[in-house]
Amino acid sequence: MSGIEAFDAVDLIRAKRDGHELDTPEIGWLVDAYTRGYVADEQMSAMTMAIFLNGMSRREIRDLTMAMIASGERMDFGGLGKPTSDKHSTGGVGDKITLPLMPLVASFGVAVPQLSGRGLGHTGGTLDKLESIPGWRADLTNEEMFAQLREVGGVICAAGSGLAPADKKLYALRDITGTVEAIPLIASSIMSKKIAEGTGALVLDVKFGSGAFLQDIDRSRELARTMVELGEDAGVATSALITNMNVPLGLTIGNANEVRESVEVLAGGGPADVRELTIALAREMLELAGVRDADVEAALDDGRAMDSWRAFVVAQGGDPDAAMPVAKETHTVVAERDGVLVEQQALPFGIAAWRLGAGRARKEDPVHHAAGIDLHAKPGDVVRKGEPLFTLLADEPARFARALDAVEGAYRIGEPGEPVLDGGPLIADRITR
Repeated sequence: MSGIEAFDAVDLIRAKRDGHELDTPEIGWLVDAYTRGYVADEQMSAMTMAIFLNGMSRREIRDLTMAMIASGERMDFGGLGKPTSDKHSTGGVGDKITLPLMPLVASFGVAVPQLSGRGLGHTGGTLDKLESIPGWRADLTNEEMFAQLREVGGVICAAGSGLAPADKKLYALRDITGTVEAIPLIASSIMSKKIAEGTGALVLDVKFGSGAFLQDIDRSRELARTMVELGEDAGVATSALITNMNVPLGLTIGNANEVRESVEVLAGGGPADVRELTIALAREMLELAGVRDADVEAALDDGRAMDSWRAFVVAQGGDPDAAMPVAKETHTVVAERDGVLVEQQALPFGIAAWRLGAGRARKEDPVHHAAGIDLHAKPGDVVRKGEPLFTLLADEPARFARALDAVEGAYRIGEPGEPVLDGGPLIADRITR
């Protein structure tokens, strides 16, 4: 039967277009045929739109995820001699949690194989942030990754091309066809890579709000439930926290400035929201890995997590004591009157940081590591006329005008007692099987 295909892509597209379920062999063939180039981008574009409009059953999503895993290699950390636990965030503005979280969890003897990505658009990328550290490198071989997990306990690096190659191809297609937000496609994309990565436990930080991938909290819950089920079905202990991204996380948005803030958290300080979320996610990761009642706050405060951070940076070629990049130009916006900062929308501030050079519009664009925004006040803070609200950071002053346009109307000073528009508590829900 050489050269004869098991199915016809057009038949499968019509079936999904008309609201029918695809069976397991059909989904397996579709992913394989697309990965090897037999199914064309135009055909898969039609399929992703049919999925976006009609959804998929739980069984279909599981089949899609497993087919994407089967398109590449699977890693196995069974030989490490210690449990593994990982975290994935759906992304947001000022979300630097991976940086303090990985060394904190690793300081308890749990290996953290954190395969991370780069930013695109208003959401920052963990690797871009870490590359602000002189000498630090993101690309490791599998052998280097395993050795570092044994010796240091944690690694943050780029995912190799061998993990779920079908997802890499499909993600790029979704990005240009208006189907990024389809929950079956988001869930299978994230979980195919995480399951193929081989971690024993996984905690998902699923954002909602202004600066999140999915702004509606009910959609975020649906995504979290879908991913938790996928993980558990694959034998990975999985849970999710539903967290608030209506306002930027912490006081920094960018790359180098977010690394500085992460180091402050590792030193026992830092903004309260960054510390709170780091501690909550660490407890989840450790619990799922079998480490119960761990005093994670003490590990931040007594230097253990900082020691783990320094060892990790050195292991990947970086200098933890080196000076970080500093912006050549700054522009500070001050309060025009006395009052309370009642609003600070995450998405416009993320777009502003992107326009300053902290992010990229295309995957091949360079990132300016010193660019970004330093926030001097958060919603609920009392401010006085003339006091700084935020500072724009850039290497080129010509970037300030468009960044200021982005945040026009995105922050507001109100009267004492006026409701603060922050979307409620930082951690809204916890999802388990």
